[in-house]
Amino acid sequence: MRRTETMTKRRGLLGSMVAAWGLSLTMPLRAQAYPARPIKLIVPYPPGGTTDLVARAFAEHMTRELGQPFVVDNRPGAATNIGTEAAMRSPPDGYTLLLATVANAINASLMPNLAFDMSKDFASIGLIASVPNLLVIHPSVPARSVKELIAIGRQAPDRLMFASSGNGTGSHLAAELFKSMAEVKMTHVPYRGSPQAVTDLMAGRVSMLFSPTSSVLSHIKSGSLVALASTGAHRTSAAPELPTVAESGLPGYETSVWFGLMAPKGTPKDVIDRLNRELIKLNADEKFKQQLTTQGIDIKFSSPEQMTEYMQSEIVKWSQVIKSAGVKAD
Repeated sequence: MRRTETMTKRRGLLGSMVAAWGLSLTMPLRAQAYPARPIKLIVPYPPGGTTDLVARAFAEHMTRELGQPFVVDNRPGAATNIGTEAAMRSPPDGYTLLLATVANAINASLMPNLAFDMSKDFASIGLIASVPNLLVIHPSVPARSVKELIAIGRQAPDRLMFASSGNGTGSHLAAELFKSMAEVKMTHVPYRGSPQAVTDLMAGRVSMLFSPTSSVLSHIKSGSLVALASTGAHRTSAAPELPTVAESGLPGYETSVWFGLMAPKGTPKDVIDRLNRELIKLNADEKFKQQLTTQGIDIKFSSPEQMTEYMQSEIVKWSQVIKSAGVKAD
């Protein structure tokens, strides 16, 4: 009986050792298994439009590279805040991500009572792309350069009426920054979205508009609108003949609609780094680049640290513009 008990104990001990050894072997494998299931990308905009285009092209690439479905989840509403809050409240495990945009940087000061803080509640993964605005005017406006437009604004302050896609939107604040730096006066005419603003500009009801490239490029080519400059730090690949606003007499002027990947704060660093590595691989993905550049969208990759720094600089910049212009959320 004693011998049987001894053998039973030895078998139990051996079994425990084997189990522990097996667990030690499988733990690193599990850590390397990300992603083990589909990843959800929350897009705080409705389907269609530039943001959705970037999201779906990016998701297609990531699905191929990661071997798991990268699912776009459109959560529009409240100027991107509904989708952003949903992402913030998701588990920080790398399976729910946010496609952040310039609107997130603007809202940080435009809407001070948000349920989240972009700097504290999210971790940056990397920038993906950007769309410079184009400064476009109705053909009847007697200006064919930024300097000539500024001269009109100074000589006849009531003459220029600028459209925007809404109060506090990127197109509105791009114009407010222009007004401040150029020291001109212009009248703001807000619309409920870019399509209505573009329609009224083509009809001559307003004088000018700062618009994402993709929204006005076809109208420029048809002659319905006249482009004076792009607003990026560099000339846009969609219209390389156009000078930037900075080149045209306002050094330091720069605005764009940018897109970046973020995760809830607390997402493991190895997951952040893995996703950033896959993002950087987009440099070699010609299909992805063609999908975007043909729509006037410029590729803009970064490290997590660079995106964090850029996001903070954007929050500071737009906070100053909002305060100076006295912009209030609708």
